[in-house]
Amino acid sequence: MTIGCATDPPAQPEGWDSAVALRPAVDLDGRPDVVEVDLTARVEELEIVPGKRTPAWTYDGGLPGPLIRARVGDRVIVNFRNELSAPTTVHWHGVRLLAEMDGAPGHSQAETPPGGSFTYDFVVLDAGLTWYHPHVDSAVQSGNGLYGPLLVEDPGEPAALGDELVLVLSDITVRDDGALEDPDVGGNLGTLFGREGDLLLVNGRVNPVIEARAGLRQRWRIVNAARSRYYQLAITDHRFTRIGGDGGLLEHPVETEMILLTPGERADVLVAPRGAPGSTLSVRWVPYDRGYGATFGRPEVEAFRLRLADEPAAEDEPLPEVARAIGALDTAGATRVDLKLTLREGPGDLVMGINGVASWEAEPLVAAVGETSVWTVENTMAFDHPFHLHGFFFQVLGEGGEPVRPLEWKDTVNVPVDGGARFVVRYDNRPGMWMFHCHILDHADAGMMGMLNVVR
Repeated sequence: MTIGCATDPPAQPEGWDSAVALRPAVDLDGRPDVVEVDLTARVEELEIVPGKRTPAWTYDGGLPGPLIRARVGDRVIVNFRNELSAPTTVHWHGVRLLAEMDGAPGHSQAETPPGGSFTYDFVVLDAGLTWYHPHVDSAVQSGNGLYGPLLVEDPGEPAALGDELVLVLSDITVRDDGALEDPDVGGNLGTLFGREGDLLLVNGRVNPVIEARAGLRQRWRIVNAARSRYYQLAITDHRFTRIGGDGGLLEHPVETEMILLTPGERADVLVAPRGAPGSTLSVRWVPYDRGYGATFGRPEVEAFRLRLADEPAAEDEPLPEVARAIGALDTAGATRVDLKLTLREGPGDLVMGINGVASWEAEPLVAAVGETSVWTVENTMAFDHPFHLHGFFFQVLGEGGEPVRPLEWKDTVNVPVDGGARFVVRYDNRPGMWMFHCHILDHADAGMMGMLNVVR
């Protein structure tokens, strides 16, 4: 038995993260710079609601899929097998890989049929939390449970930022008999709003409890994997320190009272819980007004809890400097891309589009390797849209064309009602066809999607 001494640093309670622990992917390759894993999409009966068995769509039988860990510069090999009854692909959201590994069916790779397999092989160039999900019938397949995290670590990051948690946020609806909700529930109105599940999920669990020691920082690396739900999180009398986002660390940290994540976005935040020993803090989902009816009659919901250890508050180490040198992209001479997010009126199924054209009717945009473009995305609808560009990080611009501070690399940006978003992107040497779309996946499947052909 080891007895701690007075000089032992304070620590989180034993088993503090067990309620949200993610299954690690098993690395099959012994080389230090290669991560090789097997990944299988299949239906598995899970107990999402106590006492009910739900046939969820899963990666490797769990919800979410396994946590794949790699370091910057590693080669990642994923031996994917499809045991579903439908074709699928795997898109690696936020990874700057080659187009043929991006999982965009009909453009960068063929669909993987039932019983088929595909090997994804790419190098991870950037630190940060990324994630994986399908790009065939995306709203249904992701909504049924197909999503998982990929964390790329940078050994050069400052130490002692906080005890780390990867948190995959999503939602799902389970019927009284344990079955999943009909993916087309609500018809055109469901598509217009974007279908949200009744149950909030944190790493596949409903309202889990994380143990904590008052005064000790925790580092939450969060991804919003929901098909449509915006996640806005708050803790009464607490503030968050956001140190990173989609593409890794920010230029410098910022403090905020709430964390807002549109579908597809990531956040890297520090939180130091405070309160009486033995008390519980509620981490609440706060409705976000993303358009007509989005907050009407909707109460705040407890997403998960922090239970403080029954011992005095600890004094944490001082926060080390967290800064990243990010150069602003030069917009002088940049080409322009002007897009409008649109809704087509008429009978039949709801059809959305970009510049009035549904994705299945649209011609690709064309750009050249080495080109810099300023994109202006205008929203003509009564709902916000999270706009995602595959394959490339960009920098968001303010109304005057100046970069938004603190600088950060993004791949998903919110386009508000009666407004727009502007960003600048430089196409590095990875030619091919790249998707861009609304990451409310019901909207993408309804036509709000397009392709960018980057050529040499």
